[in-house]
Amino acid sequence: MSEAGGRGCGSPVPQRAPWSLVAATAAFCLVSATSVWTAGAEPMSREEKQKLGSQVLEMFDHAYGNYMEHAYPADELMPLTCRGRVRGQEPSRGDVDDALGKFSLTLIDSLDTLVVLNKTKEFEDAVRKVLRDVNLDNDVVVSVFETNIRVLGGLLGGHSLAIMLKEKGEYMQWYNDELLQMAKQLGYKLLPAFNTTSGLPYPRINLKFGIRKPEARTGTETDTCTACAGTLILEFAALSRFTGATIFEEYARKALDFLWEKRQRSSNLVGVTINIHTGDWVRKDSGVGAGIDSYYEYLLKAYVLLGDDSFLERFNTHYDAIMRYISQPPLLLDVHIHKPMLNARTWMDALLAFFPGLQVLKGDIRPAIETHEMLYQVIKKHNFLPEAFTTDFRVHWAQHPLRPEFAESTYFLYKATGDPYYLEVGKTLIENLNKYARVPCGFAAMKDVRTGSHEDRMDSFFLAEMFKYLYLLFADKEDIIFDIEDYIFTTEAHLLPLWLSTTNQSISKKNTTSEYTELDDSNFDWTCPNTQILFPNDPLYAQSIREPLKNVVDKSCPRGIIRVEESFRSGAKPPLRARDFMATNPEHLEILKKMGVSLIHLKDGRVQLVQHAIQAASSIDAEDGLRFMQEMIELSSQQQKEQQLPPRAVQIVSHPFFGRVVLTAGPAQFGLDLSKHKETRGFVASSKPYNGCSELTNPEAVMGKIALIQRGQCMFAEKARNIQNAGAIGGIVIDDNEGSSSDTAPLFQMAGDGKDTDDIKIPMLFLFSKEGSIILDAIREYEEVEVLLSDKAKDRDPEMENEEQPSSENDSQNQSGGQISSSSQEVDLVDQESSEENSLDSHPESLSPADTDNAASLSPSEQTSNPTENHETTNLNGECTDLDNQLQEQSETEEDSNPNVSWGKKVQPIDSILADWNEDIEAFEMMEKDEL
Repeated sequence: MSEAGGRGCGSPVPQRAPWSLVAATAAFCLVSATSVWTAGAEPMSREEKQKLGSQVLEMFDHAYGNYMEHAYPADELMPLTCRGRVRGQEPSRGDVDDALGKFSLTLIDSLDTLVVLNKTKEFEDAVRKVLRDVNLDNDVVVSVFETNIRVLGGLLGGHSLAIMLKEKGEYMQWYNDELLQMAKQLGYKLLPAFNTTSGLPYPRINLKFGIRKPEARTGTETDTCTACAGTLILEFAALSRFTGATIFEEYARKALDFLWEKRQRSSNLVGVTINIHTGDWVRKDSGVGAGIDSYYEYLLKAYVLLGDDSFLERFNTHYDAIMRYISQPPLLLDVHIHKPMLNARTWMDALLAFFPGLQVLKGDIRPAIETHEMLYQVIKKHNFLPEAFTTDFRVHWAQHPLRPEFAESTYFLYKATGDPYYLEVGKTLIENLNKYARVPCGFAAMKDVRTGSHEDRMDSFFLAEMFKYLYLLFADKEDIIFDIEDYIFTTEAHLLPLWLSTTNQSISKKNTTSEYTELDDSNFDWTCPNTQILFPNDPLYAQSIREPLKNVVDKSCPRGIIRVEESFRSGAKPPLRARDFMATNPEHLEILKKMGVSLIHLKDGRVQLVQHAIQAASSIDAEDGLRFMQEMIELSSQQQKEQQLPPRAVQIVSHPFFGRVVLTAGPAQFGLDLSKHKETRGFVASSKPYNGCSELTNPEAVMGKIALIQRGQCMFAEKARNIQNAGAIGGIVIDDNEGSSSDTAPLFQMAGDGKDTDDIKIPMLFLFSKEGSIILDAIREYEEVEVLLSDKAKDRDPEMENEEQPSSENDSQNQSGGQISSSSQEVDLVDQESSEENSLDSHPESLSPADTDNAASLSPSEQTSNPTENHETTNLNGECTDLDNQLQEQSETEEDSNPNVSWGKKVQPIDSILADWNEDIEAFEMMEKDEL
């Protein structure tokens, strides 16, 4: 038992005591919490908990078994097409692919999960496979952050439990630290990334060639995210403690020291992105979500694992700033580090769902309960937590890659409170995963939580974290073959033993923390929470906190929290807001000039705004100008989105799919509107000719069915008329560009032919080649395939499934994008209607203007990027407008002038990129990198 494990929970632990926390949850000091809950939610019987635990085991077997059968030794499983995802063999997804290093990522990430789930035989087999098959010397550029938390952490977690099993005497008797030697090899491969003047690591490294060599194809980057540089200490210190090689812990400590020194001293906040050479903040917005999250987590957990007081002091300093500025219960909103009373954005990202769990570890239970309940209400509305949602709880980014952070916080809150309410929350998560994400070959990420469509993606963190936390939530102590309280969770939920705190302590622990602001001592009363303090004489304490939040998401038009106005109540004049701007107001024009914003009248009557930060009167004015431009982009794009049609869904409902496969489909601007009429259901049949450009020669085959037709050679409306005349009840146009996919290309809506299309009465949908191939493959294998055309996925028919495992699917949208530095930022104030030529059915060649949001911070070279998700907002007259179904789509009706153009070579004009990219995509890239 650890030093602190023997403490009675009735006594507080001193703030700087060298204690160790069990499982990073403070659970050992909260064991009496279950006795506190004598009222409130009905307790769950042991039988039901065991049943749910068994269900989690079956779900893991379904995911892990399909990975091993269909994907191994590839890094990840593609659950819709039942094959492995191999770097370079699939269309690039941008930065998200940097997690893939051709090192059987999912297997390594799942090692310690196998032991937690009491699958020791499978664990032993998996370790043998890793030692036999995995190569760490591949010529591939990978993310230092992802490789550290997933692969190095996975190897160390596997080693930790391998030596535990060996000591027990039944399994792993042959094991001789082979996983540790692999971890050490990988650690040395990552060390060249730290070759910077600051000590902050490069964001990427070539496993074979390192950094900056011509063969490495990396080493030119200048920026990294705070979490990327600050989430290394647990794995690197553990590697040093296990092996005695101190260099790893030294490098990780140096990176943390540098981030601490570069914090904004007046607010004690850190930014999202930092220059690894100069230490300048590139993005100056600060929050607890994407790009920063695990930096805070590792400060506190480093104190737990290593016993160094300076880490706790740093965490406490940051936590005080978070609660002063970012926490707006139940919301957690990003702010500017130099102006912390000014919100940096009007939306929150899904990665902040980890924070209630960290607050449990901190011992600050009330805000943890509040934020967790708010997130749960969002989940109850959309079945999953969208990647981002606004302050009035509307979907901002609709995808959901099966992230585990909410399950993590649910587990920690249950350990802290013993409240059976959180068991019911976990039960809901299990039901939603089986109902909406389960597919025949695993679990598919959600492409859009609103339509229920899927993405061909099952990330390794789903097996590393989700099943671990869900199983532990319902497990009693006797259900686990080892004492989980002897370990701490990393951010990837890998297990490191607490006894490392007293092993190979060769690193100096001098306190380098200094220059503190005066803190509110109430934040630090109890490092280890005391249940008698948390719930003083009130068994309904947590319920009383949750109750006011029960309907927070369902309010018709909840008002977002705007701190800007509050900060100016003292009499100072607030900055000009985009919603108030009038181009004819001389005072407004003078304010624009002060903010470095110029107004240009274009020849076509439009008015254009351009900002040059260096022309602003001051840095504060430049920051206000950037925020003004971001708000103006929002308003400018709003009308465009209102004109765009949302995506549709094609759901395969026949045997053996039973509605579990949902394909994202593009809508048509003609024919039956599926959002206003009942869905169309029928068997599919290929038309002859397949392009559908002339009278069908097989009308008897498509009569009463949904016709499949190929894109190209004539207009969409002409195809629709031909299959309608043959008696088809609907049509699916399949892209003729082999390899195209909704995973990597924007959806588009099919336009008419410039004539009256009222004669077309059947629904028409468009599928890219990859999604269309799923239907064509099903026809080849099962002959008769029935599908449902609808505006969103429908629940499966249990009667059709008979004894099939309940499951359904939905798809999570993967985003990727680039970043372009520009000396100016501009936006047109006039609605830019997307032009839709009356042309031949063709291939996409250009992209329409994309949506944007105020997610940027001021830098010498303003960062702009390309968002690819719709933004939901309140219209200018203040009325609440529900844009949940108004997805940003691309209207693609250009001429098919070159049908042989390769899909992989389609290039967006650089002028269009420069005009459309904005800060949102940078934040999203951080989210994709930060799979915590």
